[in-house]
Amino acid sequence: MSSVGLAALSGKPLAAIDLFLTQKSLFQALLDAREKFGGKRTAILDSDNRTLNYDEIVRAALALGHALKRGTVLGENVGIMLPTSIGSVLSFFAVSAFGRIPTMMNFTSGSAGMMSAAKTAMVGRIVTARRFIELAKLEGLAAELSKVTQLIYLEDVRAKLSFMDKAVAGIGHILPRLVTRSQRHASPAVILFTSGTEGEPKGVALSHSNLLVNVKQVCAHEALYAHDILFNPLPTFHCFGLVAGVLAPLLCGIKSVLHPTPLRPHEIVQRVKETCSSILLSTDTFMSQYARAAEPGELKCLRLAVCGAERVREETRRLLHKKHGISPIEGYGLTETSPFAAANQPGDLRPGTVGRLMPGMQARVEPVEGIPDAGGRLFLKGPNVMLGYIKPDRPGVIEPVPDGWHDTGDVVTIAADGVISIKGRLKRFANVGGETVSLSLAETCAGAVWPDHRHAAIALGDERKGEQIVLLTTNPEAGRSPLIAWAQANGMAEIALPRRIFTTNDIPVLGTGKPDYRKVDAIIRAEIKAA
Repeated sequence: MSSVGLAALSGKPLAAIDLFLTQKSLFQALLDAREKFGGKRTAILDSDNRTLNYDEIVRAALALGHALKRGTVLGENVGIMLPTSIGSVLSFFAVSAFGRIPTMMNFTSGSAGMMSAAKTAMVGRIVTARRFIELAKLEGLAAELSKVTQLIYLEDVRAKLSFMDKAVAGIGHILPRLVTRSQRHASPAVILFTSGTEGEPKGVALSHSNLLVNVKQVCAHEALYAHDILFNPLPTFHCFGLVAGVLAPLLCGIKSVLHPTPLRPHEIVQRVKETCSSILLSTDTFMSQYARAAEPGELKCLRLAVCGAERVREETRRLLHKKHGISPIEGYGLTETSPFAAANQPGDLRPGTVGRLMPGMQARVEPVEGIPDAGGRLFLKGPNVMLGYIKPDRPGVIEPVPDGWHDTGDVVTIAADGVISIKGRLKRFANVGGETVSLSLAETCAGAVWPDHRHAAIALGDERKGEQIVLLTTNPEAGRSPLIAWAQANGMAEIALPRRIFTTNDIPVLGTGKPDYRKVDAIIRAEIKAA
């Protein structure tokens, strides 16, 4: 299939019965999973080795939800600021069970980002935990947030659970429809926020059906088994961590192991080994750290290492395969698509690509001026595409997706067999001397030459050539000569190489592991100014 000009692609069809089964609320889907897999079946293992079965999750969510609904109204956005843990899962379903909308707050975005998110989604209260605030050293953030919103601490709520809260949990355990609020499958189920890699984050409203469809799509696309154990260290404020790491295993009857942070590679490797987890979710940034931290044989229980949120570097792929005998499965997703849009499949891995579309999705590729040979702009449509954005200039207002087609802002090519290759974000291209060049190419080159270091490229204005590519790297000895030699040996045009190189101890990243290009830009500009 040609990617020059207009190209269109449809994924495998979703059976009508699958779509029908997604026309329910998330809490009803949880109740259905309990009935299907058994209330006594262990569903979640927390970082302190505490386990919960389906019965315990339902009871705890109902008691907590009945307490948390006081002072709120039906349809209100309620913030959740917790690490990946049983507390986060229970708070999510507690808020959802009584018709409020969980709004997942990115506590790594700083006070300005959190204040902006709270204002955008019109969040009047945020559920959190004193122990989390203390361990994560977020006292300053909590103090700032308390000026504009009410912080509800789980320890206080649990200590004050009333007889009625417990009675509702007891009755609801047997007859849940008597105590919960019925919700339309097309109504908002969660508010998440875009990563803000290049700009101010926006709220993304996803419906119950959006999320349940994506769970169905993943289960239809990938090989998942009842005996699998899924290890999830990714944050629940990120769609990948929430849907793939919490909702999918819980609703598909797969035990999940939760870890509060992806930033402790040795600890995570040890837990993966101890729990004999068979599936590990990660991003390229973190997966490479785990691969380096693990000794040969320590990851032998893993059969799937699923990477999303950012491109999987060839260095990470080689390291995982050589040291641990694992070939990572790379996928592509967006918060706006709940999140999975495409993925490779076990037994049909295409390195350097993101595989094929999820079942039931459609894609179209439109040409982009200046990028004639590198694909086109990707638009996606399907039952997992969001309800719409909530933008900072229109707080609380969900702006629908025009005609159901979401503009991803990514430049892709689509092969004749439907396999998709991501060339980069449209905002991540530079115009150098009249030619359009992907900044990802500069990062790829640096990664190939210096695989043990991290790199990030940005474009800055250039009086002679319009723009120039500038690289920030953790390699203190980096220079252009090795990059030029590699480019010549691999047929890469020198115009795609960075004109200037700056070094740093660490590349700043977002909570999801993606490079924080706004901070990279600030570091480079500060270096230039100081020079």
